[in-house]
Amino acid sequence: MDLELSEKLQNVVDGLSEQFSDSFIEVYQSSGDTFIQVKSDAIVEICTYLKEEQHFIYLTDLFGIDRFTSNDRFEIAYNLISLRDRERFFLKTRLPEENPEIASVADIWRAASWLEREVYDMFGVTFTEHPDFRRIFMPEDFDYFPMRKEFPLLGIPGSIELPSTTPDTE
Repeated sequence: MDLELSEKLQNVVDGLSEQFSDSFIEVYQSSGDTFIQVKSDAIVEICTYLKEEQHFIYLTDLFGIDRFTSNDRFEIAYNLISLRDRERFFLKTRLPEENPEIASVADIWRAASWLEREVYDMFGVTFTEHPDFRRIFMPEDFDYFPMRKEFPLLGIPGSIELPSTTPDTE
């Protein structure tokens, strides 16, 4: 497949493949967007390089994906923008089903802090060295992760105390 990358994105791809040859997996395009997949163990170094050397200073979004596969079940996607160069791409990495864990990038982009907490809360992915790692939507003692594909659509009966739907008659 021939990629139609801008000169700036081609420089990013070339830089990543040279600087992080052991961690660089692939680059592809889909629906008009560019995706670069890397190994998770070098995410902090790669993100630091992208911000400091390639000027991707804006982390627009960070989200999780449950691929529901036996290998590399979870995927983390970082939506990065270079305001200077008006370029954008998605940096992706995959994690195993058992003990999905990745280093936090909240020290690189402050916006990552709440986004990483949301991914943990919904998918159960742990972000190591996070400055304030706790649940953001669900109660701290909630034992489930609602965005995992095996989670029942109607929830787990009794897992959270819900308010009564019957009005008080006083």
